[in-house]
Amino acid sequence: MKIKIFCLLTAILVTEIVRADPEISNEIPNNNAFINGNTLNHMTDSNWISLFNGESLEGWTVKCLPEDKGKTYWQVTGSAIECNSIGDPDHNYVWLTSLQEFSDFHLRLQFQVFKTSPGNSGVQFRSRYDNTLNGGWLNGPQVDIHPPAPFRTGLIYDETEGVRRWIYPSLPDWQIMKSQAPEPARSTSLVFADEDTGAWNTLEIICEGMHIETFVNGTRVTDFDGKGILNDGIHSLYRVGDNGIIALQLHSGDELRIRFREIYVREL
Repeated sequence: MKIKIFCLLTAILVTEIVRADPEISNEIPNNNAFINGNTLNHMTDSNWISLFNGESLEGWTVKCLPEDKGKTYWQVTGSAIECNSIGDPDHNYVWLTSLQEFSDFHLRLQFQVFKTSPGNSGVQFRSRYDNTLNGGWLNGPQVDIHPPAPFRTGLIYDETEGVRRWIYPSLPDWQIMKSQAPEPARSTSLVFADEDTGAWNTLEIICEGMHIETFVNGTRVTDFDGKGILNDGIHSLYRVGDNGIIALQLHSGDELRIRFREIYVREL
């Protein structure tokens, strides 16, 4: 009995200390899903920078074919970056790209998806836009976000011209079945804003050299050694795979609604 009373008093005391000390409560952002060890180690690191100010697309630019210029799929709504092409599938790929380039980095963000949206999206990294290729193309690897089949989210598809296939897992083209995904990815589940307007998912990408990791809602789904792939001749030709921009994707011909917020990056 004495031991139980002591433990109870200790728990109450610790709770009151956390409540009373504003520095302790302010150290951890209001983002409960970022719980993997890599994130916790850097929560208070001043090297984290925000890529989205919550008000405008400052620091970003749209890249697309000439016929899609002027279309306003990417906008800021409700303190989030939203892409909305619902009811308008007449478009090619349209990317929202960062102005800043990164090599080794840890990126974390929140994304919101809808069951009423059948489209595909993703986060390209270490990528580069080529105006001379097919009228305009964004070469580089992409972390997929695919709400209709959540197991794909967090896996890596390479958009580089001459590659255009899944590289994690390694597959010959764009096709992928759930049974071909790594075990952690088969269990991936997403929360949908149709059911809960406050529901957001989390995505993290960690790139160190040719080692790439991704986490979806706190679970690692990709642990990829890109040696011999991301630094091969074709990636070197297009200057991607080891350095480049970050981009959010609207897939060609898709009706998509997706939102992004809390986009932070830390160079490693």
